[in-house]
Amino acid sequence: MKTIFLVDDSATILLSISNILGKAGYATEKAGSGEEALKKFQAGVKVDLLITDLNMPGINGIELIREVRKLPAYKFIPILFLTTESQQSRKMEAKAAGASGWIVKPATADELLNTIKLVLR
Repeated sequence: MKTIFLVDDSATILLSISNILGKAGYATEKAGSGEEALKKFQAGVKVDLLITDLNMPGINGIELIREVRKLPAYKFIPILFLTTESQQSRKMEAKAAGASGWIVKPATADELLNTIKLVLR
């Protein structure tokens, strides 16, 4: 079973996406902030994919991606950027930080699962 790490400061989004992923057969690890997620990565959490929000207090999604990419064990892990922003400049910034792709909120369950399947191949 693949494990997906979800990072979002919205408890509602975390619960909603976690439920969708659980029904699709994925295990989930969750964090409500970039700082909490980074601590789990530094402690060696075992995951197959990271999905992070952009706008969070403290460490935002782009900063989190940069920090995770610095850790040798996670240099090549797929990372999806989940955001309400659709600006090309933000997408390019996320890609430069090491994001594998992005999902624009609100995404349907099918959009989410199809994107995850693509990056987990």
